[in-house]
Amino acid sequence: MASAMSMKASPVHPPKITTVKALVESTGSSSIPSFYNFTPYLRDEPIAGDAPIASDAEDSVPIIDISLLVSGTPEEQSQITHQLSKACSDWGCFMVINHDVTESLTKAMIASFQEFFDLPEEEKKEYQGNHVMDPIRCGTGFNPSMDKANFWRDFLKCFAHPEFHTPNKPAGFSEIAREFSKRNREIVIILLKAISKSLGLEESYIEKAANFELGFQLLAANYYPTCPEPEKAIGIPAHYDHGLLTTLVNNGVSGLQVKHNEKWFNVNIPANVIFVQVADHLEILSNGKYKSIAHRALVNNKATRMSIALAHGPALDIVMRPAPELVDNESDQPAYVEMTYRKFLELQQTGRLRSKFQSDIEQSKAV
Repeated sequence: MASAMSMKASPVHPPKITTVKALVESTGSSSIPSFYNFTPYLRDEPIAGDAPIASDAEDSVPIIDISLLVSGTPEEQSQITHQLSKACSDWGCFMVINHDVTESLTKAMIASFQEFFDLPEEEKKEYQGNHVMDPIRCGTGFNPSMDKANFWRDFLKCFAHPEFHTPNKPAGFSEIAREFSKRNREIVIILLKAISKSLGLEESYIEKAANFELGFQLLAANYYPTCPEPEKAIGIPAHYDHGLLTTLVNNGVSGLQVKHNEKWFNVNIPANVIFVQVADHLEILSNGKYKSIAHRALVNNKATRMSIALAHGPALDIVMRPAPELVDNESDQPAYVEMTYRKFLELQQTGRLRSKFQSDIEQSKAV
């Protein structure tokens, strides 16, 4: 779902396999195949431990009470908007509480994805896809055609908006996914209005600039089976997300790390809390005031982890650019190469993005 940062990988190309889940269940080995080795990535940068979570502490993942944005007093709304501004600029992520995605709906979504991953391999194969614009795409690893090692994860990705696509199995999956995606989208609309105001823009600025009514929403589940050598493997290496915001929940098993002040922090997402990450195109619109956050997924040898993410982006034909009000003057050099959201996704998929925002082709034009 996002572009990988620099990484070290084994030069050995993997043989053709199906899924990590099938590999684990078929071998029962105490070691991993060499093509899953991603060492010594954990030693490359300092790890700070668990990220503290608080609504008022300076150095902790902020908590945003979204109910106060909806029904709070003007003073409470102003206070939460200020907290949101600090969260986006200081951390690039935050926890959302008191939202309308019920715990039972989240559990049902997790259970439905689990049922999908438990389907026989042959049944899942009918949803295999290679192109980022395939509306339903089931697979393993990250981008095996580009990377020299596989990632210890299986995935299912579905377009949720403006067109809705899901597998026709397991039973009930489509209905649960539609409601889950809709409720998350409603949360993001509330957040985008407050974020617009926090930037000094009109409340509807981001929605209009992104044509969010037709905004691209991607529903993705990442499945990380237990790994006999977790110190050698990686679920997903460090990367940034495309789009405006990413909303994330998981099955209660830890593994997410975010980078803050050049250190990696473990993020434990409490039950009935939605973790929200600033993504690349909000960074572009804010002209760098709000930074997309680097994050990665680790694996463990004790429990299978599943995360469910929704990427909320602009419409595919929209070119995102900094809001004019946030650019100092006309002589400023553009910080970001302009391209449609669709083009960004396609370049990212082919590995041609040299940085978060520039490709070989686009960057050569900008020089």
